[in-house]
Amino acid sequence: MKTALITGIFGQDGSYLAEFLLAKGYRVVGIANVGQKVSDKLVPSLIDKIEVIEWDMLDQATILDILSRFHPVEVYNYAAYSSGEGMFDDPVSIGQINGVAVARILEAIRQVDISIRFCQASSSEMFGKAIESPQSEKTPFYPRSPYGAAKLYAHSMINIYRKRYGLFACSAILYNHESPRRGLVFVTKKIVQEAVRIKLGLAVELALGNLAACRDWGFAGDYVRAMWLMLQQLRGEDYVIATGKVHSVREFCEVAFGYLKLDYRSYVRQDVGAYREDEPMQLVGDPKKARVQLGWAPEVGFEQMVKMMVDAELFSKE
Repeated sequence: MKTALITGIFGQDGSYLAEFLLAKGYRVVGIANVGQKVSDKLVPSLIDKIEVIEWDMLDQATILDILSRFHPVEVYNYAAYSSGEGMFDDPVSIGQINGVAVARILEAIRQVDISIRFCQASSSEMFGKAIESPQSEKTPFYPRSPYGAAKLYAHSMINIYRKRYGLFACSAILYNHESPRRGLVFVTKKIVQEAVRIKLGLAVELALGNLAACRDWGFAGDYVRAMWLMLQQLRGEDYVIATGKVHSVREFCEVAFGYLKLDYRSYVRQDVGAYREDEPMQLVGDPKKARVQLGWAPEVGFEQMVKMMVDAELFSKE
């Protein structure tokens, strides 16, 4: 039985990937930060089906010990400070966890077993002030936040370890991806949560930033499948994982509220103070390489994804 190790097991991507790998017969070992309670964080579908252990991502000896002890064939790194509203919070810690910790994992793999395959959950935030749209694997990077800069450091180290030491290491350049398991710091979760609260009479309005802001939004379950496919190839490469389509915050509101038989215009107001800096070039990914080389394509569309999130929020309120 093949063993896969997933950091950030309690997050959206970690839980979807764990379910995906279990269905394929893997033994799944989830990594949690020291002190996190499994019973409070793990999705119900994974309880008693995976092993969860703790490590400190800044402790090289612990990382070496765990890789030696469990000897995974694949390692997926989802542990990171969040994007969204948190991209500028605590730049030093973001640099350590989102950047330097990845170098620690790569170095541990090099020392323990160079055949271990590694996939990093990278980010479109590395493009930042993009010089072209859509962005591909060849588009130059120009991060505009500590989050994007730290992700770019990790991305660069992956390329160095791949070329210098022959590691099978990949960087999945992920664009925005959502699901019912999305965290509260993201605007998509905020929209869905408040739309349901308004429907139930628990709230009266929702304040948002720029409704015209657009994002390339996909479904998290599709994106973890892409990352698994990346590790099944003959050699490790980097891939843009995106839908190639953009939708505005306004469209997201329209679908979420409309699904609840509400007109978003009656409840959503724009808060100028919440506007983010304008983006001269739209962040939208070109997934051609993933489509051609991996045979990957999103299976869940934008409206279906939004409705899934609304249904889950309604169910949680019952």
